[in-house]
Amino acid sequence: MVWGDLIIVVMMVLVLATACAALFLRNLLGAAVATALVSLGVSVFFVILRAPDVALTEAAVGAGLGGLLLALAAKHLGLWRIEVQQTDDEGDAP
Repeated sequence: MVWGDLIIVVMMVLVLATACAALFLRNLLGAAVATALVSLGVSVFFVILRAPDVALTEAAVGAGLGGLLLALAAKHLGLWRIEVQQTDDEGDAP
């Protein structure tokens, strides 16, 4: 197996894994980031296929604008959820 083929196989597995993560994540912010990562992986495929103009467009629109729009839509709809554990630093003891 040539190094180029190995890179393609690894990138294909990573893109499929992040696409599945975007489908099954409960956190919408994480899903928006996962879709941006899918777009970046696809742009790497375009670079491998020697189409740098399409890769640049995919990276800018798909990862940049698409991820931003998904995150802002989730925030606007009130679906923005970040799990933060609060520690008991206030000392509720009597």
